[in-house]
Amino acid sequence: MTITLLTIAMILGAYLAGSISSAVLVCKVRGLPDPRSQGSGNPGATNVLRIGGASSAALVLFFDMLKGAAPAYLAFRLGVDPIALGVIAIAACLGHIFPIFFHFKGGKGVATAFGAMAPIGHDLALCLMSSWIVIALVTRYSSFAAICTAMLAPVFTWWLDDRFTIPVAMLSTLIVIRHKDNIKRLIRGEESKVSRKKRSKTP
Repeated sequence: MTITLLTIAMILGAYLAGSISSAVLVCKVRGLPDPRSQGSGNPGATNVLRIGGASSAALVLFFDMLKGAAPAYLAFRLGVDPIALGVIAIAACLGHIFPIFFHFKGGKGVATAFGAMAPIGHDLALCLMSSWIVIALVTRYSSFAAICTAMLAPVFTWWLDDRFTIPVAMLSTLIVIRHKDNIKRLIRGEESKVSRKKRSKTP
């Protein structure tokens, strides 16, 4: 990896961008409870789905992916080498996981990581989304779908564009490590399944 002032600036910028908590801001704007204190306590799209419904979750998912995609795409366009690009993408994910603007209490980093992988190509983005959706629909476990998709991501990347296999593997490792508690709950059969917020019935 070639360390330059540009690379350092982009790593810092990616971390700061990642530190903007989409879940907290979307919930605040929409008058929803703070996702850090409701549901699973995780400020991410899945928890927002539980407490605020599909439209709020979709907004969080979009902005969380954008936080990863924008720095990665900019780094790619500026010709940053693949390993440095991987570090920049990881910085965005670390910002999401440990946001400086929100007392370092962030989410799992899945959407941000997948967003950082997406600029590699539309085909990779399609593979990632398809894998997550299929596994989540079959098992109804968002965490299991994220873990499986993260493990498949380096394989998809090697198949589609092997130049970025190492940075994608770096991101995938971060996702799996971040889900260590979910893995324990899955093994014990205690993990929560994906569910939508139920609308209250009007009298």
